[in-house]
Amino acid sequence: MASDEKTWLLEQRAHRCVENLSKHRFDAHYLETGAEVPEKVKPFLEAADTVGFGGSDTVRSLGLHALAEEMGKTVYDHHRPDLSYDETLAMRKGQQGCDLFFTSANALSETGEIINVDGIGNRTSAMAFGPSRVVVVAGINKIASDLHGALRRIREVAGPMRAKSLGVETPCAVTGVCSDCNAPMRICNITTILHRKPMLTEVTVFIVGEELGF
Repeated sequence: MASDEKTWLLEQRAHRCVENLSKHRFDAHYLETGAEVPEKVKPFLEAADTVGFGGSDTVRSLGLHALAEEMGKTVYDHHRPDLSYDETLAMRKGQQGCDLFFTSANALSETGEIINVDGIGNRTSAMAFGPSRVVVVAGINKIASDLHGALRRIREVAGPMRAKSLGVETPCAVTGVCSDCNAPMRICNITTILHRKPMLTEVTVFIVGEELGF
């Protein structure tokens, strides 16, 4: 369990991140626990007919997929185990034009940037343009001090852990160290940085005061 001092320090970082994201025209909020997220996103779900989900352990752990289905929404979730290759591809393409897109972030900077690295690009593309609204949910562990630190976090922490979780054949999934590989299953092919809110996309960010995801 984190000490009161560590909790305080992390919360201060989170509040600075929220403040700078807001300055960059993102709709940014701090929540103490992940249990608060479903109620916060219900208004967005109520206004949407189609809902897409990027490959996010954070979002899945909070039950947002099930909530969208319970509310009768058309859901584009390419991680469903019963899908064929063509069906998975259709799900990824559906995410590009859905009303509402849920994802996490590989890293956030205290200076107010949202940073993601992707293997295929459906997630990073949908975050920038296509869906009317994007909702980013990220644990407090995703925050780095600046853009350089955020990119380093992805390379040293998020990338190897995500590769390991997916069971892909990459060097980092074996060693835990990024070697900037050329493996066919490399998951770090595309890097996107949202420096400011994209002109035609509403982006809501919920930073949660808990460790979530990779």
